[in-house]
Amino acid sequence: WRLLLEAGWEGNHSLKVLCGGEAFPQDLVVPLLDRGTELWNLYGPTETTIWSTVYQIRSKEEPILIGHPIANTQIYILDRALQPVPVGVIGELYIGGDGVARGYLNRPELTAEKFVPHPFHENPKERIYNTGDLARYRPDETIECLGRIDHQVKVRGYRIELGEVENLLGQHTAVREAVVLTREDIPGDKRLIAYMV
Repeated sequence: WRLLLEAGWEGNHSLKVLCGGEAFPQDLVVPLLDRGTELWNLYGPTETTIWSTVYQIRSKEEPILIGHPIANTQIYILDRALQPVPVGVIGELYIGGDGVARGYLNRPELTAEKFVPHPFHENPKERIYNTGDLARYRPDETIECLGRIDHQVKVRGYRIELGEVENLLGQHTAVREAVVLTREDIPGDKRLIAYMV
């Protein structure tokens, strides 16, 4: 969407604008609201077949939420004991339902860590996916995503574990310490930056 706007796209007032894949940036709300009939924020990781929740953004004043689950999808906001948290309390976001993948190819340890037994299902083979995102239910039952519980970031659609990059840099004999983070000096141009001693 950002590239279309930079290219001078004037919009289409019969178009529903869908934005997903990364956190919806606030600076795109007004330009996209002005260029389409509806604006939707779509949330969901690849492990749950991309889109798991939807939320229609109606004005620039409202927060950007992730909304409600799509059909055949369940969202759970759970504490460390995998118990539901009350409205307003922050917990980890888990996704269940038909779109949940079976796991990671040739990565049984990671599969066991992220695809956990479904605590509310009678079938012991049923799994829910731990997204690694923090979230909470708002009083109107819409879901607000509050960021990551770990140090994973997204740059140009790619998930990156900052700790893995730091560890790899630290293996070089000339590097004593390394810290990796993202910077966005120009809106929409997020970059990975490493500082080393």
